[in-house]
Amino acid sequence: MHSNHFFSARTALVGALAALAACSSAPRPATGTAAATVQAAMAAAGTTGPSTTWLVADSGERHIGRIRQLTFGGENAEAYFSRDGQWLTFQSTRDGRTCDQQYVMRVDGSALRKISPGGKTTCGYFYDGDRRIFFGSTHAADSACPPRPPADAGYVWPLDKYDIWSVKPDGSDLKRLTNYGVYTAEGVLSPDGRQIVFTSVKDGDLDIYTMNVDGTNVKRLTNTPGYDGGPWWSPDGTKIVYRAHHPSDSASLARYRSLLARGMIRPSEVELYVMNADGSDNRQITTLGGANFGPSWTPDGKRIIFSSNHANPRSRNFDLYLVNLDGTGLERVTTNADFDGFPMFSPDGKSLVWASNRGQAKFGETNLMMAEWKP
Repeated sequence: MHSNHFFSARTALVGALAALAACSSAPRPATGTAAATVQAAMAAAGTTGPSTTWLVADSGERHIGRIRQLTFGGENAEAYFSRDGQWLTFQSTRDGRTCDQQYVMRVDGSALRKISPGGKTTCGYFYDGDRRIFFGSTHAADSACPPRPPADAGYVWPLDKYDIWSVKPDGSDLKRLTNYGVYTAEGVLSPDGRQIVFTSVKDGDLDIYTMNVDGTNVKRLTNTPGYDGGPWWSPDGTKIVYRAHHPSDSASLARYRSLLARGMIRPSEVELYVMNADGSDNRQITTLGGANFGPSWTPDGKRIIFSSNHANPRSRNFDLYLVNLDGTGLERVTTNADFDGFPMFSPDGKSLVWASNRGQAKFGETNLMMAEWKP
């Protein structure tokens, strides 16, 4: 889920939509003779290593070069680069965990380390010159994983009791940045390193806020009834893109508020919005239908990259798209017949990291991919 955020609920998204999926044509890791060929090519290029599997981009994925699969097994998502571009932090249910924990690793998949204290985590991000990482965690409410939503609720996301915490990259020196005891997560650092934009239900609705990196000077940016979340700063720090669902009539607003009172939200219809960093000039930029989420920016700040199932809103096939800030120029980036989401560009703009079901060893796995970006 910034990145979505809001996709510690990724598990619910992928799992709930799995029954609607057709057979996947996702490429699989090379085995046998093919694996030997790949390993030989990697050796020639000086890139051998146990944490590396190379996949070929699907037909039509013209912006994507060779793809390196970084994780293998479980559900891994929301991988975000360190400022120096050498590390990633991400959330995962690897090793049989029943809810997400926060991890760091090098961009080649090595030096993996769990950094979260327990509970359930989401939406990690490096800050303080890569000396610290903040993320949402429920461990203060309960050291165990939160309960899943009741079956009678249908397809919903739970609003677990996250607050935002920070640690050093080795998992030490845990500090609390917010203390609301309600859903508070989806944090992203401003380009100047001074502020965090985040989503919280602390004032009774799901809205977007900013605060200083020490948790002070909290400001509310959105006020329209409905869900506002997944905020992400533009590269120059002047704008924020986010996803939202604003109920259009009294009946749908009542349904939204009824679910919200039960600590849940139904995410099947969300569109993208852009506003200035102070919350002004707020405007909707997509009207695609379906679920459009996980927006971030191209390195030049001229386009938004995001994930969407608008082509078939009842399917699990989410693809990455590009769109201009005025909603024009929609361009499909991935064509794989399964889930692709949570995109982020490396600081130098040369690589793209995202989560995908391609390369899965068994149905439903979500792994992290990194590829050369071709503008």
